[in-house]
Amino acid sequence: QVQLVESGGGLVQAGGSLRLSCAASGSISSINSMGWHRQAPGKQRELVAVATSGGSTNYADSVKGRFTIFRDNAKKLVYLQMNSLKPEDTAVYYCNAEGVHSSYGYLYRGTYWGQGTQVSVSS
Repeated sequence: QVQLVESGGGLVQAGGSLRLSCAASGSISSINSMGWHRQAPGKQRELVAVATSGGSTNYADSVKGRFTIFRDNAKKLVYLQMNSLKPEDTAVYYCNAEGVHSSYGYLYRGTYWGQGTQVSVSS
């Protein structure tokens, strides 16, 4: 089994900052990309930011210049530094990884998700 555990969510005023963390553990053998998605009430889940093992990153237009994603590949960690937060950033944020895990001696590609952490931004 592969586990992704997020932390760092909370309530913050508009203009404030939060840092989300996500740790991957379990039978995961290698990770290609790690990233963050979010889902606001009544809306579809959307990509926020993603970072590949090679160091490239991609951001949603709505967070460019405000959010930064960075990884610690050796420790299987990914962070999302969120600055200049806006009320529209309020959502449940999910950590996501794509990689390979082992099961009964075999390797499988998979997409893994965390349980989500709530970020609320008040105006």
